[in-house]
Amino acid sequence: MSRPRIVIVGAGFAGYRTAKELSRKARGKADITLLNPTDYFLYLPLLPQVAAGILEPRRVTVSLSDTLPQVRLVLGEADGIDLDARTVHYTDPEGAGGTLGYDRLVLAAGSVNKLLPIPGVAEHAHGFRGLPEALYLRDHVTRQVELAASADDAATCAARCTFVVVGAGYTGTEVAAHGQLFTDAQVRRHPLRKGMRPRWLLLDIAERVLPELDVHLSRTADRTLRERGVEVRMGTSVKEATPDGVLLTDGEFVETRSLVWCVGVRPDPLAESLGLPMERGRLLVDPNLQVPGRPEVFACGDAAAVPDLENPGQFTPMTAQHAWRQGRTAALNVAASLGAGVRRPYEHRDLGFVVDLGGAKAAANPLGVPLSGLAAGAVTRGYHLAAMPGNRVRVAADWLLDAVLPRQAVQLGLVRSWSVPLDTASPELARVPGRPQARQEADARSGPGAATEQETRPGRRATEPPAPAVGQADARESTVVASAGEAVISEAKAREAAEQESPERQVPERELPERKAPEQELPEQELPEQELPEQKAPERQAPERELPEQKAPQPAKNQPGGEPANHQPGPEPAKNQPGPEPAKSQPAPEPAKNQPDGEPAQAPGPVKRTDADPAEGDS
Repeated sequence: MSRPRIVIVGAGFAGYRTAKELSRKARGKADITLLNPTDYFLYLPLLPQVAAGILEPRRVTVSLSDTLPQVRLVLGEADGIDLDARTVHYTDPEGAGGTLGYDRLVLAAGSVNKLLPIPGVAEHAHGFRGLPEALYLRDHVTRQVELAASADDAATCAARCTFVVVGAGYTGTEVAAHGQLFTDAQVRRHPLRKGMRPRWLLLDIAERVLPELDVHLSRTADRTLRERGVEVRMGTSVKEATPDGVLLTDGEFVETRSLVWCVGVRPDPLAESLGLPMERGRLLVDPNLQVPGRPEVFACGDAAAVPDLENPGQFTPMTAQHAWRQGRTAALNVAASLGAGVRRPYEHRDLGFVVDLGGAKAAANPLGVPLSGLAAGAVTRGYHLAAMPGNRVRVAADWLLDAVLPRQAVQLGLVRSWSVPLDTASPELARVPGRPQARQEADARSGPGAATEQETRPGRRATEPPAPAVGQADARESTVVASAGEAVISEAKAREAAEQESPERQVPERELPERKAPEQELPEQELPEQELPEQKAPERQAPERELPEQKAPQPAKNQPGGEPANHQPGPEPAKNQPGPEPAKSQPAPEPAKNQPDGEPAQAPGPVKRTDADPAEGDS
């Protein structure tokens, strides 16, 4: 009898914990497959410290292969689930498709950035859900401070060192707190204009900072931010975003080049594609984390609407703490459905929350005990070290080095603006030229406030014309290809007419396919540079009486280079001229008009796109 097949989609807090617990309970009695776009588990709570230069990127990543030895890792993004056939279709990082069959499915796809229908946000804002976005923000902030220090006028300097964070929740509060410390440290080494300092704004339509957490945490965070100089504006948000700044809902226009979008998250769009009952984008499940009517399908984490047994009629919030514990419950219930153990509903006890405000400051309420200052900072870092499934020593070492050494503020240039669009189904992956983006392209152009084509074309700025859809040639390149094909066809017809009048210049039969090739559809990559001068053949076509002069392939003595000798009757080269006899069917190109005497026409190169090295966008 074959072993049961268990497929887990997603390796976030819920998916990783499910795989880890199942590998312990199965002990080789089941085939466990983990489908994830990356080969690491990302510890999201420490991501703001990566953006602030405290931690190196690999410190917050945990290798899936090293920590899940009995789990088969498949790199790819799930783009379709057939519930009746019990299969999951996915696309790997190189664009190839694959299918995984399952007996039990655990859907833990996580969440993506939530986008509101505000003009300009999709084009000019960047989210904060994945490692690429954190790396981009660190480079971007560093670049803006350096450019501000060298700016010629005060207005440009002020705009570049102004940073707007939208969303005063858990992520937005930590980004603003760490960001203010990061830029202040940079300015000490790269002073701005006299009397200027970096300006950080934290906006939210809520009445207080951290509205979903305890009031004590909210007050502590608000006080710490204001003491550092962060402008906390509650009841205010962005009305419109432009390349030069943002228009606030209170009517003020803030000139800035940096807009960080931390308004919250929405469940991964994969859950909606199943056609099952949903609750605000999340898949409805019972207390055992099973999908009603589909006992072989389980869901947990941000993708699932799990009933909150502590608060009847409500669902558990989308937090890492709940996702981590739901992953363990899902593993136990999957094993129970296969005959190992008994099922149990998901129950939880509130352990409290911690908010890292940078430096030695934090806000925490472990087990309901309110803390602030140094005590809260110690509890916060201790909690993170205990919760991380790996890299504890490396993280502690980075914290120690940050306490005694200045931070390294340099631009690595690894992630560009266009590679981290706000509206994407895969925030954990940076967009790379040439790699298929099937789900990202589809999701980026749907829904209110969705990303536009300006955002999905690598290296484009907001002022450039719209880009063609993926898989289509650039309109300008298509025009060049069509014009070149028509030019070559016209020249071929002219030669054919000349050959009828001059039988001695008949083209050998074996060369005819070469001349007829342009009549077929001509791909752009088949246009070598040396053929481009022939594109202008219709404009420079010689009259029929001059056609015999094109037979001379070599210049005569004492003639400027490249100009055919008019007095040479045949294709034989002049005396004492080295080189083989040219083919009779290849006439020498006539020099371009208006060129200096003796210089051949310079052949323009083919139109090439610059996606291999796109320009960095500041928006």
